[in-house]
Amino acid sequence: MPIFAYLAIPVEGGKDTLAAELTALPHCEVIPADNKDILILVTDAPDEKAERNLQNKLQKISSLQSLSMTFGCSDQPEKERGDHES
Repeated sequence: MPIFAYLAIPVEGGKDTLAAELTALPHCEVIPADNKDILILVTDAPDEKAERNLQNKLQKISSLQSLSMTFGCSDQPEKERGDHES
């Protein structure tokens, strides 16, 4: 089950419409940004076929201007980042 994260940029004035359309899709979680007109989309399809179907549906959304996959990684060990309990 691959999990993907994207920055979803709506067409001008279309943030609410895009959020509703993405939320209606299966295997999707939408998180609005607090300070920008963008959305964070997290997908978790159960298999490759479901992922391909989801990708096809995403390409057809007219309120979506841009969809960029995101990736985050840190080379620092957890202790150096402060991700441990004191």
